[in-house]
Amino acid sequence: MLAVQDVRLDPTARRVWRGDREIRLSRKEFQLLHALMARPGDIVTRGELMADVWEASFYTSSKTIDVHLGWLRRKLGDDPRRPTLITTHRGRGLRFETAGTAAG
Repeated sequence: MLAVQDVRLDPTARRVWRGDREIRLSRKEFQLLHALMARPGDIVTRGELMADVWEASFYTSSKTIDVHLGWLRRKLGDDPRRPTLITTHRGRGLRFETAGTAAG
């Protein structure tokens, strides 16, 4: 079980909760969240995410990650304008924040 901030992820059962509320995710959303929560506080590059989640050694567009990230943020209730869970670091990658204050 992974737990960061108020998000819990059970990789075996493939279930996610934010607080007491269970959140239903698609397979790719779950894999994206798992890849980020497995390294809380670390910036995970888009290349690493493409390899881990999409099993690709290349990507033609970062829009694939952006689209799934948008859906994931919406389901988690993480405001994309002022995210406190998953932050974007331009030119570097994404980070699952260990505390509710985001720097970015």
